[in-house]
Amino acid sequence: MTEFHYHRDPDGIVTVTMDMTGQSANTMNARFLPAMQDTLARLGAEKGLAGVVFASAKKTFFAGGDLKDMLAVKTVTEAYFDRTQAIKATFRALEKLPVPVVAAISGAALGGGYELCLACNRRIVADHPRAVVGMPEVTLGLLPGGGGVVRLTALLGLEKALPFLLDGPQVQPRDALAAGLVDQVVATADDLIPAAKAWILANPEAHIQPWDAPGFSHPGGTQIRDQVAAASERIYQKTRGLMPAPEKILEIAAASLTMPFDAALTLETRGFMALMTTPEAKAAITTFFLGMQAVRSGKLRPEGDPWQARSSAVIGAGMMGAGIAHAHAQRGLATWLKDTDTARAEAGKAHAVALCDKAIARGRMDAAGKAALLGLITPSAGDAPPGSVDLIVEAVFEDIDLKERVIASTWPMLTEGGIYGTNTSTLPISVLAEAAPDPSRVIGLHFFSPIDRMKVVEIVVGKATGPDTLRRAYDYVRQIGYLPIVVNDSRGFFTSRVFATYLDEGCRLLIDGMAPDQIERAAWLAGMPAGPLAVFDEVSLILGQKVRQTHAALDARLGEASGFGLENTATRQVTDAMIATGRGGRHYGGGFYDYHGDGTKTLWPGLARFAEGEGVTMEAAKERLIYRQAVETLRCLDEGVLRSEVEANLGGILAIGFPPHTGGPLQFIRGIGLDTFATRARDLATRHGDRFAVTDSAFDRLRQTGDTT
Repeated sequence: MTEFHYHRDPDGIVTVTMDMTGQSANTMNARFLPAMQDTLARLGAEKGLAGVVFASAKKTFFAGGDLKDMLAVKTVTEAYFDRTQAIKATFRALEKLPVPVVAAISGAALGGGYELCLACNRRIVADHPRAVVGMPEVTLGLLPGGGGVVRLTALLGLEKALPFLLDGPQVQPRDALAAGLVDQVVATADDLIPAAKAWILANPEAHIQPWDAPGFSHPGGTQIRDQVAAASERIYQKTRGLMPAPEKILEIAAASLTMPFDAALTLETRGFMALMTTPEAKAAITTFFLGMQAVRSGKLRPEGDPWQARSSAVIGAGMMGAGIAHAHAQRGLATWLKDTDTARAEAGKAHAVALCDKAIARGRMDAAGKAALLGLITPSAGDAPPGSVDLIVEAVFEDIDLKERVIASTWPMLTEGGIYGTNTSTLPISVLAEAAPDPSRVIGLHFFSPIDRMKVVEIVVGKATGPDTLRRAYDYVRQIGYLPIVVNDSRGFFTSRVFATYLDEGCRLLIDGMAPDQIERAAWLAGMPAGPLAVFDEVSLILGQKVRQTHAALDARLGEASGFGLENTATRQVTDAMIATGRGGRHYGGGFYDYHGDGTKTLWPGLARFAEGEGVTMEAAKERLIYRQAVETLRCLDEGVLRSEVEANLGGILAIGFPPHTGGPLQFIRGIGLDTFATRARDLATRHGDRFAVTDSAFDRLRQTGDTT
């Protein structure tokens, strides 16, 4: 038994320690089933068996199914169905052993790992933050296929089980105990097996699962019409009908209440098979599991020794600078927060105070934690001492002349080897770096608002940026707990270019005669977090106009025509006219929307003046809003702005809001099929203009990129 270690003690208790060879975590791969079958056969042959403990030799308890194997499945075969049923049969045999079985959970037990725990009579977990339990399959477009839907519903009842099945949280030990997901929490991993054995010896008859006991009834009963209706409504509001997994989970959980247990398990398997080959599951596994794993594991990190900033300075204490300072302090990074006067700097620190107070109100921080965090932020109107900070993040207004002056004047604060980051959303890093004594130590660090919720940073590499600077910037972003997406320099980089196309297409639909509320509805139905008109109001029409003016001035200064935003003609036509009438966005009192004293908003009736066409169908509008962004992403890949498909997809979803169910803009293209997408993009370009045009080389580049995970 090379996968599982088997040990019987003098009391007749067998400890099965899972330690699958050649991998860092135990997974439900091809070797798992025979290992389980062999273990059960050996347990069945034991004389005087008193109990069984399942433990792990890995850092995790059990990581669940092998998602790479699942991703490779193109068509569900009868053999795959039978294999899934066979795995379930081992869990069923485990819980029908005539002795108590305990799961000793030393690390994460997720997905199939937690389903194994559910097949045990008792679940004991170590009190460690990494020892989380849960079934996150729904986040991957799947459902728990190892009995998780049926068993958790039987254990907790439908109402209490649904949040864990439909949202897929990873639950900490104490919270898991309170929710009934585990039965006991012990102080350390070393306490697990002794506690498990003690319970077995004290409860020799506790081997019958609740659902196998005579007269069993589900907690909460089976009259669940109102619960199902409420859950269905919540699912639709969350997924807009774009993700089939939550609906399938609800269907099976509800059905399991009135079915024989084993029949419900088979129904669950059929549901799992139905989801496994869907585009949504393929997209989620590719992006949210394999893609995120590639970034977090350091696969995309530049080579070199690890680096950590010990001190920092943020220049500009406005909304962005204040948010960055708070993000630093949250991770223990001391920050000098500078603005033009002390009052402005203090106001920036007050933003951190407000966020701390909010965290305290939610039970996520105490007074001591607040004091410690605020103690790391030093507001000032002056510079930090020369050579005292490892990292500077400039976060002043998007004005190239101002940024150049700030970079030059604040540079002396840097330590030797320190790096200088500029939080610009569109301005070329290669030009800004020329203001620094050493351009090789300048890099773009594009944060997104609101910073406390948007946990991603677009790292922009200028022409002169050195490899050590990139490596240190990458490590810094991970140091503060954010996801790094690395791109090469260009006007607007990746995220701002694509984001601008979304706003522009919303304006174009308005000109084409689509009712404003239907434009917003089309975006919502397509999977975007908010409509383009509402988003434009939040970022401000005036800011967009100033950015265009800045780039026009930069073109004149450099003697070049960058072409940045030139296709966004609808934006200029609509927003310039609105600004001229005093409508600059929410911050300015109104834009596409009117904002009322009671906190509500309504679309501005004056938008009707921009309609020139006869309208656009809902399906056509949804397609245009999504294709426009996908086309621009593909252009960024073709031009070498994007380094990888993984970063394009994660950045598209996390920074721009591209519909998550697609797996990101390039995965969206792959899901449709490259040739099919190319044909449709050409048709859209013929109908609506070159903003939908894509060169053949772009598709060739995507074919060459392949699966970078």
